[in-house]
Amino acid sequence: MGYTTTAWLGFGEALAAVAGALTGLLFVALSVRSAAVAASRSVNSRAAQTLVLFMTSVLTAVLLVAPQPPAALGSELLALAVVSGIVLIVLDRRAGRSTERGAVRYIERFSPNMVTAVLVGVAGLTFLLKAGGGLYWLIPAAVASLLGGVVNAWLFLVKMTG
Repeated sequence: MGYTTTAWLGFGEALAAVAGALTGLLFVALSVRSAAVAASRSVNSRAAQTLVLFMTSVLTAVLLVAPQPPAALGSELLALAVVSGIVLIVLDRRAGRSTERGAVRYIERFSPNMVTAVLVGVAGLTFLLKAGGGLYWLIPAAVASLLGGVVNAWLFLVKMTG
């Protein structure tokens, strides 16, 4: 079942809905705390990483429900993993390491940035190879992306001063 896309349409639809709603939550959190986000390059970069986490789930869901050959889906998942991983690394370096003992430090420590990208890549690769789990890897990728993004959005909304 991890290698047939028809069984995953419902998962893709649910993931798109949840990730889309959470992306909206992020925009609300950032608009409420916009002064604090704008004042810090680190916080700004962490906010962008959170957006990338949510959008990785949204794009994964879109790719999953799109009618296309299996080889295209596997290749697109691999490409998404590479692009999101690179963007997350660039944003992480741009953010730097926080010397503060606040929300930024929590976000830095507990954000599952690379875990999400790696799991999406493993899903794409094992789906192409028809060995090793295939699309089942999208479940922990989605969990890491969504839970990490929710924690980050909550920290932006509740913990940040500004």
